[in-house]
Amino acid sequence: MKGVIVGAGQVGLACAYAMMIQNVLDEMVLVDINHDKLIGEVMDLEQGMSFVEPTLIKAGTMADAAGADVVVITAGAAQKEGETRLELVQKNVEILKKLIPDIVAHCPEAILLLVSNPVDVLTYAAWKLSGLPKSRVFGSGTVLDTGRFRYLLSRHLGIDPRSLHAYIIGEHGDSEVPFWSQANVCGTPLYYDGMADGDRQAMDEIFQQTKNAAYEIIRRKGYTNYAVGLAVTQIVHSIVRDQNRVLTVSCVVDEIFGVQDLCLSVPAVVGRTGVSRWLNMLLSPQEEKLLQHSAQTLRGVIDQIEF
Repeated sequence: MKGVIVGAGQVGLACAYAMMIQNVLDEMVLVDINHDKLIGEVMDLEQGMSFVEPTLIKAGTMADAAGADVVVITAGAAQKEGETRLELVQKNVEILKKLIPDIVAHCPEAILLLVSNPVDVLTYAAWKLSGLPKSRVFGSGTVLDTGRFRYLLSRHLGIDPRSLHAYIIGEHGDSEVPFWSQANVCGTPLYYDGMADGDRQAMDEIFQQTKNAAYEIIRRKGYTNYAVGLAVTQIVHSIVRDQNRVLTVSCVVDEIFGVQDLCLSVPAVVGRTGVSRWLNMLLSPQEEKLLQHSAQTLRGVIDQIEF
């Protein structure tokens, strides 16, 4: 399996490193405008190859990526301290305008996985610019938020995060929605109307920590990279191994609660053909209201994009 990572910044390199040590791809091509630095990064990765299963790694261009099965797009302007993901929109759309035609020309059969922020809006833009089927263009969405959510819940409960079923849906950003009504451990609900005020407050605080995690990390170190690299690797693994995992990726939805033609995160089945379907969610009335608000927020930003 051949994959391409477009953008060798902190996030792109974290993705490359995680995919290399987990042996996700047979061949990996890294593409970046700073080619000299890119060669150095690839050399550094290659020199660890004797410690892992073999992956052919190249520093190249989209021409070298021809025939790729999956293209991961991490290129774009980085989110700055105090800046929301949605404020990044137009400058990163302009970058996509240059990238997408080249990607489609050389990798017409590939799945496009957007990671650059704001990921929901850029996924929609990439889909429109590419002309590819909506099943083959999707974003990392709230896979990372869901991972953060499960980790914080697991720390509170004292269990392995892999034993939790809990999801964040909607925008990867300020209007994201905790899917509390279906969150459970072995069928036991985590959050319900009759819980004690102290327990409810603890759960609400965990969601706030989840939502604000990126802002806190960016304030402290300037960027996020490790966790998103692992999240993207999980998505790519599901694609290339045709695992059909249910992941909260950002995909094109025709309509959700009256809001039409946008991308947001819902639990979706991800495999070799991309997103084969997304699941109908049993939401509480409050969750429906919050998800509709998230969709309206994203639709409002999409309407302002200059294609």
